[in-house]
Amino acid sequence: MTVKIFGKGKKVARLRRHARLRKRIVGTPERPRLVVTRTNRNMFAQVVDDTKGITLVNASTMNEEFSGFEGTKTDAAKKVGELVAERAKAAGITAVVFDRGGNKYHGRVAAVAEGAREGGLAL
Repeated sequence: MTVKIFGKGKKVARLRRHARLRKRIVGTPERPRLVVTRTNRNMFAQVVDDTKGITLVNASTMNEEFSGFEGTKTDAAKKVGELVAERAKAAGITAVVFDRGGNKYHGRVAAVAEGAREGGLAL
C-alpha cells in the first residue's frame, strides 16, 4: 500500500484506519453478527450470516411496532434491540457477535445492544 504524506500525522491516521478495516468483525454460523446502523431519525438492527451473505432477522424503528411510539430515541433504540432479540430467538439464534461498525459505540447503538441483551441474546 502506498501512503502519501500530506501533513504531520496523516500517514499514521491512514494506516490506523486501514488496520481497523482489516480487523472487521466477522460472524460465524454459531454466532452470526449483530449489525446496528443509525441515521438521524431511525435505528436498524440486523443479524447477518456472513458465511451465506444473508440477513437472518432484522428490526428497526420503521417497523409497524413503532407506530405511535412515544419515548426518547434511546428508548426506541432499546426496543429495536429487544425486537431483534425476540426474532432471533424465534429463529433459533441465541448468541451473536456485536459489530459496533463505525458508530464508535454511540449511545443509541449501545441501547440497541442493551435491549438485545435484555431480550435474551448473548453478545
